[in-house]
Amino acid sequence: MKKLFIVVFALIAAIALATGAPAADKDAIKAQVDEIVVAIDGGKTPQDFQDAAKKEPYYVFIMQQDGAMLVHPSLTGKSLKESAEPVYSALLASTPEGTWVDYEWQGKQKHTYVRTTKGGLIVGSGYSE
Repeated sequence: MKKLFIVVFALIAAIALATGAPAADKDAIKAQVDEIVVAIDGGKTPQDFQDAAKKEPYYVFIMQQDGAMLVHPSLTGKSLKESAEPVYSALLASTPEGTWVDYEWQGKQKHTYVRTTKGGLIVGSGYSE
């Protein structure tokens, strides 16, 4: 019986590792983005959230409507419109209420919650498969 338990446990662990990681916490991602949007709408600046770009496992990015990344772990100051137009186009589906968008980034399927601030900035966070 003990061997069977070990084999079943090992099989479950292998399946979990093969799928990439534990399931993403969509509620935590949404709450993080919503909190930042409310703060920016209340007067905070995107630069106040530079540390959010370093959060693990769900970093945050803030982008202008023209594609300029204001906050991102590695793309701050760059334009998604110029460097990754399909990703840029997907993120433009952002709404003031928030929505989930899907796109491919560096060979991985990404699922990102994006929400637009009153000033038109796009705040997002998500996970990869």
